[in-house]
Parts: sequence; C-alpha cells; structure tokens
Amino acid sequence: MQVWSSNKDAKTCRIVVLISGNGSNLQAIMDHCTQGSIPAEVTAVISNVASAFGLARARQAGITSHCLDHRNFSNRLEYDDALAALVEAFHPDLVVLAGFMRILGPQFVDRFAGRLVNIHPSLLPRYPGLDTHERAIADGVREHGASVHFVTQDLDAGPIIIQGRVTVTKDDSAEILAARVHDVEHHIYPQAVGWFASGRLALKDGVALLDGKPLTD
Repeated sequence: MQVWSSNKDAKTCRIVVLISGNGSNLQAIMDHCTQGSIPAEVTAVISNVASAFGLARARQAGITSHCLDHRNFSNRLEYDDALAALVEAFHPDLVVLAGFMRILGPQFVDRFAGRLVNIHPSLLPRYPGLDTHERAIADGVREHGASVHFVTQDLDAGPIIIQGRVTVTKDDSAEILAARVHDVEHHIYPQAVGWFASGRLALKDGVALLDGKPLTD
C-alpha cells in the first residue's frame, strides 16, 4: 500500500512549480501563499523556456527561478533525469505543473508520485491533450472547464482532485472560452494546493482522498 500526503506541519510545505509560459496559475498560487490562504511557500520556479514570463513573475516575487532548456539534451530521458535532480534540490513536498508543456516520462512521474499535480483545461476525462477549447466548441457541448489532478504515467488521466465549470455559449470563440476557463483555474488550483499543504489531500492506492474520503467528480 502506497500513501502520499503533505506534511501536517503546513509551514514546512515546500512547492516547486514547473511552467512553460505566462504563469498565470503560478501567480494565483504565489498570491494565495503571500496572503496566507495557502499555508505553504513556492521555493522555486523552473521552466523549459527561457523567455517564459512566469520566470519574471518568480523573480519579481523574490523566488528562485531556473530555465532548464529541453533542447540542450539529446533525448527525453536525459532531460527528465536532469529536471528531476533540479527539482529534488529544493526538497519539495509538492510539485505543481502550471502550464508545463512537456510530457514527463514514467521515471519522473514515479519519482514524485503522490506529490505531483497538474491542471488541465477541460472537464476530464473529456478532451485530454491539446486544443481543448476548440474541441469543446466543435462538439457543441454546453459545459466546459478545468480539472486539477494527480499526475500518473497516463496522459491527463490521473485521479481528479477538483473541477471548475463554465457554460459554453453559441457566441464563444476558443479565445473567449479560454479566458473564462482561466478565471476558473485561478480559483481551483490554489484551492487544491491549499488542501495538500494543510494535510487534507492525499493519494492512496491510486485514489485521491480529501479528509480521508475518496474524491469524486
């Protein structure tokens, strides 16, 4: 039986955030940590893209930032090994993927199993992968949103922690819909991180638990 949960001493919950772009979810999490609504601290921000604006957000907040460019490695395994070593150097209790546009291999995922979370812009299991907003509009769905989940070896298929929903209207473009989903993300991701940081959220035998009870959609 494998159980992962956060440290019950909320003050010691250390978060490392992986990004590839703007870092708006990173900013939401940093803001909640600063305001005290998440009992934790972001100790490092790592990107695979040197120009990612999220790195500037981290520097402005006085948080250590690093770029580990995947193009400097000959294969995915070498990059994942280097990334895992860099992440481990900050002794994280939780690793947060916030728009990190790299598929992480099984060795990385297993190394951080139970303390690795992601946010995906759809109501999983609908629309794993890319272009989620375009696909939702094309299908004519009435409801769309975002999902926070534990990361497993299967792409966008880990146990769901929390989902946020928005209504899809006939006038929505992918850009308009994406903006509404982003607003939802900025609420649900800090909430999920806060649950973990306060010791309420755990992964046990492949099931996400909140206060010891299985989470369901």
